[in-house]
Amino acid sequence: MQFSINGGSFSYGENIILDKVNFTIKDKQKIAVVGRNGCGKTTLLKVISGELELDRDDKANDTMIKSGVGSIGTLKQITFSDENCTLVEEVRKAYSELVDLKIKIEELSNQMKYDHSDQTVRLFSTLQEQFNLLGGYYFEKEYETAIKKFGFTEDDKYKAVSLFSGGQRTKIAFLKLLLSKPDILLLDEPTNHLDIESIEWLEEYIKNYNGAVVIVSHDRMFLDKTVQIVFEIEHGHITEYKGNYTAFTVQKKALREQQSKLYTAQQKEIQRLEKIADHFIGKPTKASMAKSKLKAIERITPLEKPESSDNRTFKINVEPEQKSFKQVLTVKDLAIGYDKELSRVTVDILRGERIGIIGGNGLGKSTFLKTLIGKVPALSGEFTIGRNVDIGYFEQQLAAYNSENTVLADFSADFPSLTDTECRNKLGAFMFTAEDVFKPVSALSGGEKVRLNLCKILNKNPNFLILDEPTNHMDIIGKETLEDILLNFSGTVLFVSHDRYFIKKIATSLLVFEKDSVKYYQYGYEQYLADKEKETAVITQTASPKKEKKDYTTPLKEQAKRERKLKKAEQLIAELDEKIEKIKAEINLPENQSDYLKLSDLQNTLETLEQEQLEVMEEWNSLM
Repeated sequence: MQFSINGGSFSYGENIILDKVNFTIKDKQKIAVVGRNGCGKTTLLKVISGELELDRDDKANDTMIKSGVGSIGTLKQITFSDENCTLVEEVRKAYSELVDLKIKIEELSNQMKYDHSDQTVRLFSTLQEQFNLLGGYYFEKEYETAIKKFGFTEDDKYKAVSLFSGGQRTKIAFLKLLLSKPDILLLDEPTNHLDIESIEWLEEYIKNYNGAVVIVSHDRMFLDKTVQIVFEIEHGHITEYKGNYTAFTVQKKALREQQSKLYTAQQKEIQRLEKIADHFIGKPTKASMAKSKLKAIERITPLEKPESSDNRTFKINVEPEQKSFKQVLTVKDLAIGYDKELSRVTVDILRGERIGIIGGNGLGKSTFLKTLIGKVPALSGEFTIGRNVDIGYFEQQLAAYNSENTVLADFSADFPSLTDTECRNKLGAFMFTAEDVFKPVSALSGGEKVRLNLCKILNKNPNFLILDEPTNHMDIIGKETLEDILLNFSGTVLFVSHDRYFIKKIATSLLVFEKDSVKYYQYGYEQYLADKEKETAVITQTASPKKEKKDYTTPLKEQAKRERKLKKAEQLIAELDEKIEKIKAEINLPENQSDYLKLSDLQNTLETLEQEQLEVMEEWNSLM
């Protein structure tokens, strides 16, 4: 399977978004498309899916080639035809072929109670074989695991789709897309709105996915763990890099340095030749040498000056207007929730701490922050805000904030004492320049709305930042900028995030929301992961304790032991092979062809033996 765009371009009016780009997808490749917000990443996905077409000149030249591509899947293609379907019924639609096969097999099985014809038996056998090849014996386990990993409960499985929230419906559609297994899977910001456990499951799913996957994402750790190729879109051009996201950043830096050195060296050589020619061109005895230097300049193929990377970002030096007392927040047995308790929290937060909040969706992380700022009443328990604490609160839903006011008017309303010039200077530091300030807020992208609200919050110089998913809708350079701001912030930070890279870099301690408790860890994310691994290892050892015994093995003993195992495995493979051949011979006997009960038993026995043989062969390979 191969999909390629060769020298394709795409424009919106006079604006060239993609300029003569080359892009290729091959079998089972896991590809990332990265770049600044608005650079054309989503446009490229829409071109691949067929939602948008390349410019006409490019179409005429057959710049898009598809070879062996059966299906291309995007989230937008997933719809709910019947809102009354339950979650599990909706997800099973991704396996429509297998579900139909299963029904046909069951119908044939019933038919064979009275119909023993060769034709029916052969059809039954063929359908069973097809069902097995398509994964019919594990597809139900696959979707059950996926539903659980995406945070849906056992009760949720039997709720109608219409009863779920917008975010949950998006997750259901996302599940259907993943499980439908198109040849090319297109994912645009797939980790948005997923908790860390769901993201980790998705990473494993993508790594083992049997088709090609193209991912647009700003989640650096997710890209590091899933992709082997990175395409960067910058200034309308696309460049391919081998490796994951971290490898891309290293290669890009090295490539830019090399391009810059080559360009500088060529310019110096041209200047040297021009200087020699200018100096000797008027001297009769040296004129021929001067002309040879001019010809040498003409023979040089000029290198293009490397375009500087698009590193534009917002800037601010946040210094709290006043210093808070040491005790910033005290929370004691605080029950949070709406109509029922979601979690119960106890924690003390001191000045200068940066506490990250992580955990599954639906456990009350955002509700906890809203309770602290007075948006949601506490169910029970108490909390106390320290003295001289000024809170700056960033709400997760600010990316959806709408207003018909202009950017300038919206900002000025929060700062009535500032002049228009002062407001424009502060907005300019957050990349709202020239005519941008006269755009209505409703016309801004999600990332621009996030920037506007950060601009308002940070310019009030709070000493306690409470941030709910601040990096959603930010590109990677924006995330890196916010990381630098928070690392240099002398106040206190309490934040919710599912971006593990961001958590790892910012959090000095963690508040972890689990299904039955909320735990406080007095260290960062890496130490938390290390401790969780130790806990898992202890649980595993406790579950299956083994007697310790001293190991006196030598290399020769190890080799002899391995050879004995190899011999045993080879013997078992041969025995199983003999049994398999006997079962196959029985299946082909004329008297068994019409006995559907015996045929079914024989088929089951054959599958069990083949699976056992496969496991022994894997062990043999490992020993070899």
